[in-house]
Amino acid sequence: MLILGLETSCDETGVALYDTERGLLAHALFSQVDIHVEYGGVVPELASRDHVRKTLPLVEEVLAQAGVAGPDIDAVAYTAGPGLVGALMVGATLARGLAFGWGVPALGVHHMEGHLLAPMLEEESPDFPFVALLVSGGHTQLVRVDGIGQYTMLGESLDDAAGEAFDKAAKMLGLPYPGGPHIARLALDGDPERFDFPRPMVNRPGLDFSFSGLKTYTLNTVEDCRAAGGLSEQDRCDIARAFEEAVVATLVIKCRRALRQEGLKTLVIAGGVSANTNLRASLARKLERDGARVFYPAPVFCTDNGAMIAYAGAQRLLAGQVDADDATVRPRWPMEELPPLAAEGVA
Repeated sequence: MLILGLETSCDETGVALYDTERGLLAHALFSQVDIHVEYGGVVPELASRDHVRKTLPLVEEVLAQAGVAGPDIDAVAYTAGPGLVGALMVGATLARGLAFGWGVPALGVHHMEGHLLAPMLEEESPDFPFVALLVSGGHTQLVRVDGIGQYTMLGESLDDAAGEAFDKAAKMLGLPYPGGPHIARLALDGDPERFDFPRPMVNRPGLDFSFSGLKTYTLNTVEDCRAAGGLSEQDRCDIARAFEEAVVATLVIKCRRALRQEGLKTLVIAGGVSANTNLRASLARKLERDGARVFYPAPVFCTDNGAMIAYAGAQRLLAGQVDADDATVRPRWPMEELPPLAAEGVA
């Protein structure tokens, strides 16, 4: 089965072709960072308009890469939620239109399920069950995964997601959007001994996250430096280092706690923040001590992309799921509402 996948949930336009027998055949991605950077964050209307401009040309590019034509496609998968409603509608409208024209089924895919299953695109992929940390600009969630659609929410952010916290801390330091990569680069020159930022909610039971207090602590530190004579470049580096280490330490502590709680030895991390090299290095050290393993998507598939949507859609299409005639996008969509599939036999 040859699946065309479209991702238009926020500020990246992703298109991919996935074959259930041959694997990923082609993919293309356009990032809107240059459009939104001057506003310090995503502007929904601009995001939607750019998806209108970019999605169909990317479809044509991916089909050309793979050497296939539209009538060769067996189904079209698209992101139906969660995300920005206007952006989701662009992808859904195009996907359903293409599917209708080609006489094939369409299926709306859950964006976070796409992220969760992205490591399955790699040559070495995890076996069920495992614990997944989904960590991005809009979500920070710990999930027990017993199979596709068999999800138990273990913990999630009560306020800002980790990626959102990175963006806000970056803005305090005068860094551009998106903040994560810029904080990470600045942190390389930071003094690890100068500041010790709090690790929020690690001293209480449970697996929920909260980064709003850390954000306030960062702002207060920035203001203290300004009051003491101005925010120097070294101040910025030291604050970035302390902030990044606090977020990373919090994520690592909660991941290890979740694995112990569930009695599992396999961790999957996906979403944009999973590309953070400090997070990866820290997890590698700590999980090795625990006799556990961690799996990631390839860096190109850490951010939003069409490949993860094509893959997730393929698994559900193989199980016979297709859109109902009245299917619609869902800007808010709890992942636990997804119907389960058998854990065996994923393609």
